[in-house]
Amino acid sequence: MKIKQSRGKRALAIFSYVFTGIFAILCLLPFLLIISASFTEEHAIYTQGYQLIPPVFSLDAYRYLFATPDKILNAYGVSIFVTVVGSLTGLFLIAMGGYVLQRPDFKYRNFFSFFVYFTMLFNGGLVPTYMWYVKLGLKDNIMVLILPLLMSAWNVILMKNFMHSIPHEITEAAKIDGASDFRIFRQLILPMAVPGLATVGLFLGLAYWNDWFNAYLYINDTKLHPLQMVLYRCLATAEFYKNQAAVNVGGGMTLKLPTESVKMATAVIATGPIIFLYPFVQKYFVKGLTVGSVKG
Repeated sequence: MKIKQSRGKRALAIFSYVFTGIFAILCLLPFLLIISASFTEEHAIYTQGYQLIPPVFSLDAYRYLFATPDKILNAYGVSIFVTVVGSLTGLFLIAMGGYVLQRPDFKYRNFFSFFVYFTMLFNGGLVPTYMWYVKLGLKDNIMVLILPLLMSAWNVILMKNFMHSIPHEITEAAKIDGASDFRIFRQLILPMAVPGLATVGLFLGLAYWNDWFNAYLYINDTKLHPLQMVLYRCLATAEFYKNQAAVNVGGGMTLKLPTESVKMATAVIATGPIIFLYPFVQKYFVKGLTVGSVKG
């Protein structure tokens, strides 16, 4: 009987590994196609489609995007600064908000939780928001790339649900020993909330890294443009020249810009850093979502 059970478990394990491996390869294929297409000559994409191995190797897309390397490197610096500062600051504030809202000894926690949830359903709209940021003097200010995404009702609720899984008896015992609320939060709660912090931190990092709309609205100074905004403008320029069919160059020559391969190269440049970051937080990300959903 035990032999049959062990064989059954072994067969199930083999099936699970094979199925997961095939699924992982299927998920990886689109990104491999994107990388391959970014190194493919434009005409080959139109005639042969997307291939895992570039039929005609070309660096035209990257030459176009890095025609002004200082601009790309400056945009990388802006995006990294905004992502790091915004994610760390937002993570700290969201963690404090989630911790307070789940404490049973906080008298008005349901009242404030309702107002946090209410902002997920209604907001002031784009025009009042734009007028408010301009009135605060945030036009062409790098803080305008940080403040709009600093707090999110969804992230606060997610953190609140995760903090709820931490026994409140720990807080009560620390209070008996004379610890202050902030010391309890800093030395006891935060170390036990690492999975939730990693999950929310990844959400914040993705939001900041992929944001271009706030720069489009509030930033006119090109030195403050993040990477996504610079790539968006490069892509828009390539699309414009595609509609014009060709750009006349001196001497009567005609230069066709690599529009399709530029799109793929843009995706590679924009998603590369986040893809390298994700494996480091994957285990915390999965655990944080699981605990948050069960304990909510």
